[in-house]
Amino acid sequence: MFTKLTSQSELPATNEAKEFPCGDKMICVANVNGEINAMDNVCLHRGGPLGAGVIEGGKVICPWHGWAWDPKTGEAQAPGAKVAVYPVKVEGEGVLIEL
Repeated sequence: MFTKLTSQSELPATNEAKEFPCGDKMICVANVNGEINAMDNVCLHRGGPLGAGVIEGGKVICPWHGWAWDPKTGEAQAPGAKVAVYPVKVEGEGVLIEL
């Protein structure tokens, strides 16, 4: 079931990431070259806020220690490290997420 996360006007700019609350979770929304992806906001390394990071080479870079995460797959450069990714869809002005 899809839930409203935010509005299109609140989405991060191209090649930026942003944090959004959704229920009891924080979600990292990444805009990579105009493609919107959503994943868990917590870096598995030390719990850094991924949505406060930057995007380099199509990856979200954790602001605390520089781990790079693929917002499409949730995978990091560290073997076996992976966060959950969530389907996102835009309906009208609303941005919906399926947790």
